[in-house]
Amino acid sequence: MHVAITGVSSGIGLEQARVFLENGHVVFGLDLRESMEIKELMNEFSKSFTFICGDVTKRKTLHEHLVPVIEKRLDVLCNTAGQLDGYQSLEETTGESWDHILAVNLTGTFNVTSVCLKYLLQNKASRIINITSIAGLTSGGGGIAYTSAKHGLVGFTKQLAHDYSTKGLRVNGIAPGAIATPMNQKDFQEERPLAKWVQEQVPTKRWATAKEVAQLTYYLASNSADYIQGAIIPIDGGWLIK
Repeated sequence: MHVAITGVSSGIGLEQARVFLENGHVVFGLDLRESMEIKELMNEFSKSFTFICGDVTKRKTLHEHLVPVIEKRLDVLCNTAGQLDGYQSLEETTGESWDHILAVNLTGTFNVTSVCLKYLLQNKASRIINITSIAGLTSGGGGIAYTSAKHGLVGFTKQLAHDYSTKGLRVNGIAPGAIATPMNQKDFQEERPLAKWVQEQVPTKRWATAKEVAQLTYYLASNSADYIQGAIIPIDGGWLIK
């Protein structure tokens, strides 16, 4: 498979790239910056990994830098790039912050998917896996902007799945709960109580790893998941069943 992954430099995106590469697939990874971990992947998988420095909110950049590497073949798109909003309420959220969070978490997925759709549809069987969040299924998983963006992404995923079901494209979402990634690393610093509180609230009593999300991604990209369409699959340790 030829796989495009956004938000590839750290966290879930990095682990997604690793699991596809380790299983012999070709990966095109896009992010704002090239991390040390990405450099290591480039050295280890020099023939099968391509890093693209780009911004999901900039459509022109995507056309200029992403299209040239995917136009020959693209089987799977993982829309993983995202950004938290600091759990800010409406009165704490500025117009600029609202615009930015929606641009990264919702419009960015629209931008990348719009660019990639033509190439995905050239295949008899292709996959889109969107990283949503339990914040897209309930409240309290983020602030007003993040929760709104992720609810929008859930709707985007379902409608996209509905529109292209007969064309071989399978579209699903993964809704992570408490995942230990660099995006929420500050929650673990200086004995802050949030990480411990979250762990106590999760029925399985632990945070998940980014690798666990990547493994679910890999399954959804496989032929074994062909009958799964338009699903939003929580990976949350049971948070939503409470």
